[in-house]
Amino acid sequence: MADQFAASMASVEPGSVPALRWEEPPEGPVLVVLDQRRLPAEEVGLVCTDVPALVDAVRTLAVRGAPLLGIAGAYGVALAAVRGFDVVEAAELLAHARPTAVNLAYGVRRALGAYEEALKDGSGPAQAAAAALAEARALHREDAEASARMAEHGLALLEELVPGGGFRVLTHCNTGALVSGGEGTALAVASAAHRAGRLRRLWVDETRPLLQGARLTAYEAARAGMAYTLLADNAAGSLFAAGEVDAVLIGADRIAADGSVANKVGSYPLAVLARYHHVPFLVVAPVTTVDLGTPTGSEIEVEQRPGHEITEFTVVPPGAGAEPGTGVPVAPLGTQAYNPAFDVTPPELVTAVVTENGVVSPVTRAGLAELCGRSRRGSGSEPA
Repeated sequence: MADQFAASMASVEPGSVPALRWEEPPEGPVLVVLDQRRLPAEEVGLVCTDVPALVDAVRTLAVRGAPLLGIAGAYGVALAAVRGFDVVEAAELLAHARPTAVNLAYGVRRALGAYEEALKDGSGPAQAAAAALAEARALHREDAEASARMAEHGLALLEELVPGGGFRVLTHCNTGALVSGGEGTALAVASAAHRAGRLRRLWVDETRPLLQGARLTAYEAARAGMAYTLLADNAAGSLFAAGEVDAVLIGADRIAADGSVANKVGSYPLAVLARYHHVPFLVVAPVTTVDLGTPTGSEIEVEQRPGHEITEFTVVPPGAGAEPGTGVPVAPLGTQAYNPAFDVTPPELVTAVVTENGVVSPVTRAGLAELCGRSRRGSGSEPA
């Protein structure tokens, strides 16, 4: 079950609104997620008391973004365990809530593994639940640390590729603190450049049809005091033609073993534009997003979203109380819609993949495998 409450944000410092947090009120533990469907107009917490409520929050994009989905998945397993629900069933529901983002299943596996290992060692249900919660918290901390390292590596790479400073960076969708336990992925790099006085302009794609750029990235950029400009997705080409883009920074929902990158639909056209105009195209993602079990980009399952998201315009974002047929029609009745949530960019169009463990450039199967192997040797856990 999920409840909503509106939090007063009058005294909250910019960048400090948590995208997700575990709370333990007297009536029992809950997972609270910032309902991203309602941003920027309202900062509302969605209180999940069970896994079906969290699964609904994931599917309707109240909580989104590859790294944060992994954290949410781990906390969801812990929530089921602490509240005495069927943990294996809950893990199955969570792992398949959204098919493209590999981090979700990874977070679920980590917490479930800790839970089952504790039971195997003779712990009771309460101790096993505590082990799952500890694993979720560990993943949360690791993601925050990874975010900081990605920002450091990404800024260093930008300074190498765009000497002279004054970066004009184009980004797509939302990749900041709203998708992470820390400052995010691609937007964390822009934030680091901003703090260093090196960010001249952040170009923000609106990101249709659900406007995560306009609603979320602009929201984060404004709170951080960045110099940013919002543009229609189909205006990006004119920016490249005018020489106004120094680099493209995007995140990823899954990176296949060959280096193909699945990200919010609209990313692939930016990669093509960047290649034509000789602009670096940088993908920033933690190693948990690299899926060595998916050999090539053609084998990435791409989620298909409901058609009404593009055949209707709703003031309330879809999933936040809006149902099909309740928006303002922008296409004739009965129009069929093609609405993939993601597209896949081939590795030859990616200048570099930036992770917490370093940079892969050129993007090759061997380079990604070595990076993931380095992660396993360093942490003892399987990232992908």
